Amino acid sequence: MPNLFRYFNSSPEVIRLTVMMYIRYPLSLWQVKDLLFERGIDICHETVRFWWNRFGPMFAAEIRKRRIHHRPYSLWRWHLDEIFVRIDGETHYLWRAVDHEGEVLEVFATKRRDRKAALKFIKRTTKRYGRPWAIVTDRLRSYGAAMKVIGNIECQECGR
Repeated sequence: MPNLFRYFNSSPEVIRLTVMMYIRYPLSLWQVKDLLFERGIDICHETVRFWWNRFGPMFAAEIRKRRIHHRPYSLWRWHLDEIFVRIDGETHYLWRAVDHEGEVLEVFATKRRDRKAALKFIKRTTKRYGRPWAIVTDRLRSYGAAMKVIGNIECQECGR
């Protein structure tokens, strides 16, 4: 893998610290610049913005990959929901699975809102992320029917 920091005058540790400070804490570009200046690192706020745009997605992907691989899926709680969307004038249903930390796991669009669509969505999400500890759904009966087919009806919790 090529060195991504090769053409930068700052060390990779400084770049990583700067980007992680901007990601992790609710700080502005100027505040990150001032915090680094107090530690003896003199950079411009535009440098912080450039580094965030360049390396932020890469660091976020690393964090997401590490979080997913080192956490047991069986302790997770999923929230499943569907919404109506219009695509080219036709009504479609957008199914979403969100984990207990608010991370969107899966998004799936269908033309129908029935057991078959719910089953396909749940199977697809379970195949990718494993079986969760609990699945919170609304009172749509398609979820219950799909979970009976899979055999995890005991995992379902009905929300509002």
